[in-house]
Amino acid sequence: MFVNFTFSDRQINNYFQSAKRDFLLASYKEAEIKFQFSYNCFLKLAQAVCARKGLRVKSSSGHHAALFLKYAEIFKDDMSAAVAQAMRDKRNRDLYDGGIIISDKEAETYYQFVKKAMVKVENYLSLTK
Repeated sequence: MFVNFTFSDRQINNYFQSAKRDFLLASYKEAEIKFQFSYNCFLKLAQAVCARKGLRVKSSSGHHAALFLKYAEIFKDDMSAAVAQAMRDKRNRDLYDGGIIISDKEAETYYQFVKKAMVKVENYLSLTK
């Protein structure tokens, strides 16, 4: 699912900056918007972490799940994989099963999870330069 690839610092930073923009949009009060941009943000954070490790995910079925698992492996944090997978499941049900309702509480929980991940990834990227 992954191939070795040498990313420039600029490319890795682009992933992180894009995640930061999505995180800013996730601060919106509407639950659906908060959820979607939290998911997108975490996905880009996982991409940035993998890029720093010299790993590029191949675009294929399940590549989001693979990114989340690799993120969890790198940080030795199985809970993050479980939360990210729950987000992925909800996103997929929303896209492919006719939609779901995300509660304000649920959206906020995911937002707070991604907020912690932002700090963790920012520290990781600055330490691994």
